Amino acid sequence: MNHVRNFFVGIILGVANIIPGVSGGTMAVVFGVYDRLIGAITLNLKRLWKELPFLLPLGAGLLVGIVGFSRLVTWLFSAWPAQTNFFFLGIILGSVPFIYGRAKGSGFTAGSWAAAGLGMAAMVLMYLLDSGEEAAAASVRATPGLMLYLGAMGFVAAVTMIIPGISGSFVLLILGAYGMILQAVSDMNLVLLMPVAAGVIAGLLLGAQLVRFLLSRFHGLTYGAILGLVIGSLLPVFPGIPSGFAAVAGSLLAAAAGTAVSWFFSRTEGGAS
Repeated sequence: MNHVRNFFVGIILGVANIIPGVSGGTMAVVFGVYDRLIGAITLNLKRLWKELPFLLPLGAGLLVGIVGFSRLVTWLFSAWPAQTNFFFLGIILGSVPFIYGRAKGSGFTAGSWAAAGLGMAAMVLMYLLDSGEEAAAASVRATPGLMLYLGAMGFVAAVTMIIPGISGSFVLLILGAYGMILQAVSDMNLVLLMPVAAGVIAGLLLGAQLVRFLLSRFHGLTYGAILGLVIGSLLPVFPGIPSGFAAVAGSLLAAAAGTAVSWFFSRTEGGAS
């Protein structure tokens, strides 16, 4: 049963990672796989082999979410942008008590509150840096310079995507690479995707090592920062109040559904480890 659950959690993580403003790291925390995932991303082959029953269904779901749902997510945001955003708002809101409980259990000190404040401030800064303009997806030639650029963008996206509250795709949007990479995924352009994948692998390994160090040495402070990042991530996801009774009602129902999903997976968090 855990394998099936992890597969569907992987799908959610994949979908989250292609939506600017929605953090895949946040979703991993919400659904109770974050700590184990960070511990499993390693070059230690013995540990990696041990974690394969956990990683394989999660990774399969992640690929299905990214490749299989990219067009569906684009359509949902086009057809029902407010309701889709409010669904993810509900997921994030529903995760706050769970994350606070984790942080409190680690020893929530004044330093943890300060780390939470810094996390929220970082998200506000990220929000203010967004120009609101997406780079156009265009046909490009696969030059060595472009390959290095895409590898670097994959690295940056991977490091940021495993930090709860920060959206890797949102960072790519700010850096002007989001449109090109999303189009490459949609077209299955392997020439452009290979350097991105190489950068992602390198970024995951380095980022996971950093997060493991922080969790082992500064667990309470790290979860305080995670709490601030998650709360701050509500800002870029919030689409504003929709106009019209039907749109408001639909958005509230979507938020309630998202909160229910978050609550359910938080309740079953222990079964994922």
